[in-house]
Amino acid sequence: MSDYDFDRLNVLLAEDSPFIRSLLINSLKVLGVGNVYALEHGGDAINFLQQVKNEPMKVGVQQIDIVISNWDMSPVDGMMFLRWVRRHKDSPDRFVPFVMITSYTEPERVLQAREMGVTEMLAKPFTIKNIGEKLTSIIERPRQFVHTKDFFGPDRRRRRMNIDGPDRRVLNDKSEGVEIIRG
Repeated sequence: MSDYDFDRLNVLLAEDSPFIRSLLINSLKVLGVGNVYALEHGGDAINFLQQVKNEPMKVGVQQIDIVISNWDMSPVDGMMFLRWVRRHKDSPDRFVPFVMITSYTEPERVLQAREMGVTEMLAKPFTIKNIGEKLTSIIERPRQFVHTKDFFGPDRRRRRMNIDGPDRRVLNDKSEGVEIIRG
């Protein structure tokens, strides 16, 4: 793992289990993450993100850099939270990296999360090294977002392939569908 200074990183953590939440907070602190905002479920996390958007001075943070959420929580689970972040008009940052934690790693569930726009999956049980690798992956290999009529989220293709002809995955200000707003 690379030697990164995560001191200026703001992480929002949504986890309903006090034990796992404490474990994740301590793991993130061991990795050197500067600020961890831990909440009990997706509903609390949504309210927190709205406060960050509307009253950043009151909350004490300008933006959240990474969201880490458990899948199975109540009353608002990780998938509902992810859907709100990626698709809701009030979401302050639809592009924020979103790490889903789950003990259910069947291919169908992983595909479901990818279809919803998750950035990374973290399987339970996890180690500090696993968490650090996810943070490093998000920083070293940021994923371009794709917006189609059926999908909005990070590009799911991780493999780099040689392409004959122009690479249509690379967007610039002259690409079709890219709108430049100059104010």
